[in-house]
Formats: sequence, C-alpha cells, structure tokens
Amino acid sequence: MNSFSMSTLAKSLPSLSRPCQPRTVISCGFRSFSTSLKDSAAANRQEQSIENQLLDRDTTSSKASPLAAITKMMQGDSSSSASRVSSDYSRLAERLEADMMKNPYADRAPPHHLHVYCHKHNTLITLTKPNGNPMMSLGCGQIGFRKGGRSGFDPAYQLSSHVMSQIQERGYLLDIKRLEVIYRGFGKGREAFTKVLLGNEGRNVRGLVSRVSDSTRIKFGGTRSRKVRRLG
Repeated sequence: MNSFSMSTLAKSLPSLSRPCQPRTVISCGFRSFSTSLKDSAAANRQEQSIENQLLDRDTTSSKASPLAAITKMMQGDSSSSASRVSSDYSRLAERLEADMMKNPYADRAPPHHLHVYCHKHNTLITLTKPNGNPMMSLGCGQIGFRKGGRSGFDPAYQLSSHVMSQIQERGYLLDIKRLEVIYRGFGKGREAFTKVLLGNEGRNVRGLVSRVSDSTRIKFGGTRSRKVRRLG
C-alpha cells in the first residue's frame, strides 16, 4: 500500500519526491568539455599524411633538414636581395664606364708606334716601343733610291713593303700586342703606305693596328715662311 502510494505520488508530484530519490554516483572518469580541437588536429594530420603519400614527400627529411629555415629566409628576402645586387652592379658598371671614358686603354697593354713621315722628297718609317725608344727606322735611300728618285710613289710603296717584311723577319710581331700608326705630312708615301697596309703585304701587321692618328704640324703665326718656288 505504501509503495503504491509513493509511486503514484512520485508520478503526480515529481518535484516533491525528487529529494527522496537516492542519488547515483558516477563511476566513470572526467571527460573534457570539448573534443573539437583534438578532432580537428587529428583530421589535419591525417590530411597532411595523405597529401604526402600522394606527392611522395619525405616528411622526416624536410623537418630535419637545417636548410629548410635558410631556404625559407632566402625565399622571403629574394626581392630585396635581387634589388640590392642589381643596384650594386649598376654602380659598378657606371664606375667602369667613367674610367673607360677617362682612359679608354687602361685595361690593355701600351701600344707600339709606327711613325710614317711622308715628305715631298722622301718617306721615312720608324717603329718605336711604347716608351718612345726606336726599334727600326728606314727610308727610301736605304733600299737603293738616290736623290730625286726617293720622292715618288713607287719608292714609298717598296719601302712600306720592306718594312712589313722586316717586322715579321726580326720577330717584332711576338712583342707587339697593339700598334698605333701615326702619319705626318701629305706626301706620296702616305697613300703608298696605306695601300701596303691594307694589301697582302700587311696582312700580319694589319690585325695589330688599334689606332690611326695624324700628327702633321700646322703653323699658327710665327716667322714669315719662305716664298713659294715658281718655275717658268
């Protein structure tokens, strides 16, 4: 009777009979409030492992390699380093260009000089060292022409051809790295020497010529010149 009345009373008034009900002790251990973080981390690891398997990546070597941090740093600073290197090269190029403008032959060996003195009565050719010391000096008179015969085109041509052969026979081509041709005067030997240099006789010397200049003397003022000779 009492049990039946208590059960009916508990069903009808649960709030009154709740303190009378025995409490059950939970025997299981405490659980974390949320497992979403662990689940997401595990899912990320699983996705990464699947991706590594598909791409054949070696995760151990990439994690353990000491170059990974250096590579990342270089990739991050690639733009700044490239700009710095380009600016350094531009400054170096500007400096070299300025030096070449001041002295265009600074990075080369000093040239030998071949002086061609074309007088109206004779032609003289002199080969000198870079410091000015003469190595060879020949004129039309030294190859057999005398007096008025030295002033023509043919004596100058033969002299120029003889000089080219002497430069080769004496072994001067081994010492000459660069050659500067210096003309003086406007005689017939000027054109004759040019034809020999550009012809077959000057094929071994022509490649050494780096500069051609003219040192013909021009008079400005000074004493009065001699009167021009008139014939007839």
